[in-house]
Amino acid sequence: MRIRNVKNKKEILSNNSCFIDNPMSYKGKWNKCFGNNNPIHLEIGPGKCNFIIENALRNPNINFIGVERIDSVLAIGVKSIDSFIPNLRLINYDANKINDIFSNEIDVLYLNFSDPWPKSRHAKRRLTSLEFLRKYDLIFKSKKVIVQKTDNESLFAFSIVSLSNYGYVIEELSLDLHNCLKNDNIETEYEKKFASKGCKIFMLKATKN
Repeated sequence: MRIRNVKNKKEILSNNSCFIDNPMSYKGKWNKCFGNNNPIHLEIGPGKCNFIIENALRNPNINFIGVERIDSVLAIGVKSIDSFIPNLRLINYDANKINDIFSNEIDVLYLNFSDPWPKSRHAKRRLTSLEFLRKYDLIFKSKKVIVQKTDNESLFAFSIVSLSNYGYVIEELSLDLHNCLKNDNIETEYEKKFASKGCKIFMLKATKN
């Protein structure tokens, strides 16, 4: 899908109090950035930030960080923040280098509607591949918790196998999230789009001690 370029994206990001332009300086000490020792939940690929903003507003005692690779997309999300949200930070960074900015401090990781990389030769790029699971080992504080939502059945099946082979336990699983009894679901912008077209939304929560 073509991404619309935001001409003044750098200015938009730098002028927002939730945006962090020097994330490597906080590696291992993000609690100081927030000024508290509350749990930290990380979303890789927050897109236009609907999910992470709503989560931060609903859960003031949890700190939320979004890492988005595409600066134009993040700029669009930042523009929707009316005022400073103290428990939210946003970063423009590549998830492939996630270990540059976090070290043993993340409590929960969200992977929402990640690129499925459908071709077999690109499997290593999937955010639930062995390569990424090894990276996540170094960012989690203690118990590892990964929550994934996707409309892509092949990616979902791949994730179940990859997570299970790596020692994760699938604690929650839904093959049709919007038709189950779960009532605390916060939708992403992609989720709303796909669900409106009748697509099933798959969800899992996996943990590893």
